[in-house]
Amino acid sequence: MRVFLIDESCTELAALPHDLPPQGYLWVAPSRPEFEDEVARLQVALQRWTGGQLVDLHLSDLRNQQLPSRFDYTSWYDLLVFRRLAAAAGSGDLSPDEWTDPDAAARAMPALRSIDTSPVGFAVFDRVLLTVHPSDCPARDFFAQRLLQTSANGRMPAGPADLMLRIVNHLVDGYLELRRLLTRQLGTLQQDLLGPRSRRVDWQALLESRNLLHQLEDVCEDQQSAVQEWLDALGEWPAESDPQALRERELLRLRSRDVQEHIERVLTHVRRLQASAESAVQMHFSALGQRTNDIMRTLTVLAAIFLPLNLITGFFGMNFDSLPLIHTTTGVWFAIGTMAALGIGLSVFFWRKRYLGTRHA
Repeated sequence: MRVFLIDESCTELAALPHDLPPQGYLWVAPSRPEFEDEVARLQVALQRWTGGQLVDLHLSDLRNQQLPSRFDYTSWYDLLVFRRLAAAAGSGDLSPDEWTDPDAAARAMPALRSIDTSPVGFAVFDRVLLTVHPSDCPARDFFAQRLLQTSANGRMPAGPADLMLRIVNHLVDGYLELRRLLTRQLGTLQQDLLGPRSRRVDWQALLESRNLLHQLEDVCEDQQSAVQEWLDALGEWPAESDPQALRERELLRLRSRDVQEHIERVLTHVRRLQASAESAVQMHFSALGQRTNDIMRTLTVLAAIFLPLNLITGFFGMNFDSLPLIHTTTGVWFAIGTMAALGIGLSVFFWRKRYLGTRHA
C-alpha cells in the first residue's frame, strides 16, 4: 500500500498516519489484494480522518473485479469505478516491421483477442483520496513518480477530486496504445479478406475481433455514463463564496468535460473500426459473389458452345441406315468442319459480347 501526503509538494509516507495533516490531503493507493487484506484498518483510519467509513455496498464494489464503470455518492464521499482500457500482456511484442509480415502478425493475433478492462476504484473524500488498483496497474506508479518528481517546481492537484480526474484521464489515454494494436490487427484481417488469398481468412480471429470491439464499445459507454453522473453530482455541490474555491470548482468541471471528450473520441474510433470491419466483410462477400458469377458465366458460355456440337454428334449417332453422309468418305470431314465452324463462330460471338475473359466497364 502506498500513501502520499500532497500539499505544495508530494511526500510518500511509510505508513498510514494517525491523524490528517493540518494542510493538504492524503492519497491512499492500495492494490486490490492489499485492500482486501487491510480493509478493516482502512475503515478505522477513514473514520478517524473523515468521520465516516465506506459503506458495505461500496466495499463490495471496490473488491469486485467484474463491476462495470459506475458512479455513486453519499453525503461524505463520492465513489467512482472506472474500467481501464489496456492491451493484454504480450500484445505489443511485435515491431512495426514484423506487423507487415502476415505470418508474424498471425502469431500475434491470439494476444490481441482479449483486452484488460480491470476496474480502478476511487473513493473521494474532502481531504482523502482512496484508490483501489489492479495488481499490475501502471497508473498508480506513473502518477506516484510524476507527483514526486514535480513536487519541487510543479503544480500539485488542487484536491482529491482533481487527482482522481487526472488518473481517470490517464486511464482513458491508455487506449491509444490499444488503438494502434487493434488498427493493425484489423488491417491485417482486412488484407486477408480482400487479398488474392481470401480463402485463407481466419474467420475465428475476425469474429473475436468484432466481439472485442463490441466489448470496447460497452466499456466506453459505461465510462461515459459514469463521468456524466459525476458531472451531474458536481453541479449539485453546495455553492462556494470563496473565489479560490469557485475557481477550483470550475477547473474540476473543465477537467471532467475533457475526460468526457476523450471517452467520446475513443468511442468514435471504436465505432469507426466496427464500421470498417463490417465494410470489409461485405466487400469480401461481394467480391466472392462477383468471382462466382464470373465462373458461372464462363461455364454457361462453354455449355452454350458445346450444346450444338452435342446435337450434331447425337444426330449422326442414331442407328438409322438412311441418314445422309454416313456412308460417304467425306461425311466425317463435313461433320468435323461443321462442328469446328460452329465452335469457333460461337466462341468469337461470345468473346465479342464479353462473355469470356475479364469484363471491363
